[in-house]
Amino acid sequence: MFYNGDGRLVSIMASWIDADAPDSFAQAAAGRSWLRTDDLRRLRSQVDELMAEIADHVE
Repeated sequence: MFYNGDGRLVSIMASWIDADAPDSFAQAAAGRSWLRTDDLRRLRSQVDELMAEIADHVE
């Protein structure tokens, strides 16, 4: 959070700036991995849900 030029308190996500603590996954991956395991699991879950929805509409 910070005060803008008008003196109003404004907040932005800490991950958008370098004031946030370094991400441990990004440090460990050191640029070798684009996706986290949790993100891949979430993606798989979404794909499974979509496939089930499609299967319900296909004869």
